Amino acid sequence: MWQGRRQEGLWLNADVVVTEVDPRRALEAHMEGFEVLSMDEAAKKGDLFVTTTGNRDIVTEEHFEVMQDGVLLSNAGHFDVEINLDQLEAMAEEVFEARDGVTGYVMPDGRQLNVLAEGRLVNLASPVAEGHPVEVMDQSFGIQAVCAREMAENGSEYGPGVHEVPDRLDREVAEIKLDAEGIEIDELSDEQREYMNSWQHGT
Repeated sequence: MWQGRRQEGLWLNADVVVTEVDPRRALEAHMEGFEVLSMDEAAKKGDLFVTTTGNRDIVTEEHFEVMQDGVLLSNAGHFDVEINLDQLEAMAEEVFEARDGVTGYVMPDGRQLNVLAEGRLVNLASPVAEGHPVEVMDQSFGIQAVCAREMAENGSEYGPGVHEVPDRLDREVAEIKLDAEGIEIDELSDEQREYMNSWQHGT
C-alpha cells in the first residue's frame, strides 16, 4: 500500500494500492491506473505499507487487526506518528527485534507484523538508510536561499505571517537545476502565452 504520489520506475511490477483523503488525488491515482481503496479495505490486502502523509494515525488498531501475517510497515512521511505504535504494542503478545532495524509484533492469533526503523522516517532511521538524495536536498536548499534573498530584497512587500513561495522563485530554482543537469526545454512564444492567458480564444 502506498499513501502518496507515484514515482516512475519505483514499483518493480508491484500491485500498488493508493489510499487517500483528497478526492482530487484519489481521482488522479485512479486515472493513472492505480487501485484506490479506503485504508480499511487496503489493510486486508497489503504486504508492504508505506505512509507518506505527514499526518498522524494513518495505520491504527482496526488495520492491525486485519493485516496479513508477515506484513512490513514503514513510514516515509512524518516523525513516528503515522503508524500508531502504542496501539500496536498494546495489541501484541510479544515485541522483539526480528533483525537489525525491524521490530516484530506478534499478535494473539500468531500473526507477526513487522515495523521498519521503529516507525520513524525509514529513509533516515533505517540501518541501511542513506538519507535524502542530494538531488532533493540541493533543490530544498535552493528554495531556502532564493526565499532568503527575496526577504532581504523585498521584505517590505510581505506582512507578518507565513507566505507561500512565489511561483517565480520555484521556477527560478527549477530552471537552475535543469541548466545544471544540461537539460533544455521549450519556451512559449508570445503568441502561445497570450493564447493560454485569454478566455476569448477557442470554444
